[in-house]
Amino acid sequence: MQVMQGEGGARLSAIPTPAPPSSARRRALTLTFIAVAIITYAADQATKVWALAMLSDERARELLGTVIQLRLVRNPGAAFSLGTGSTWVLTLLAVVVLVAIVRTSRRLGSRAWAWALGLVLGGALGNLTDRLVREPSVGQGHVIDFIDYGWFIGNVADIAIVAAAALIGLLALRGIGIDGSRDG
Repeated sequence: MQVMQGEGGARLSAIPTPAPPSSARRRALTLTFIAVAIITYAADQATKVWALAMLSDERARELLGTVIQLRLVRNPGAAFSLGTGSTWVLTLLAVVVLVAIVRTSRRLGSRAWAWALGLVLGGALGNLTDRLVREPSVGQGHVIDFIDYGWFIGNVADIAIVAAAALIGLLALRGIGIDGSRDG
């Protein structure tokens, strides 16, 4: 229970304060976070290697008819090719996001949040890896995109980040905090 200060003095609130997760639960949530990040990162990098090997001729290949196609693109910018002249800024922003995610993960008390943060971390690491190791140079590398939705071309990292955003939105609507607490 929470103690709330009102006009008439202290009173108890009906909103229970969650107990901090046990060390075993915290360990399990951290492992979930790390496993989701590693699997997401590995899937992103493996599919990019595949795309570079199989889609190098820049010809579109139908995946789901003309709705979703496979087409190799080297993207110097962010989503929708925004910021194509600011690759270094995007690289630095990605590093800041990664640090924020890792710091935030220390407060995990919810399995859904462990999944969401793991998806964001794995996706952000996948695209940051491209920025660091791909041409034209370190920190200015182009991200490998190959899933063509018609109005947007992305990759597995982008799918993970969008899925995480949807999950975070759902958790926010349900009032579930990173620490597992629930809004009244």
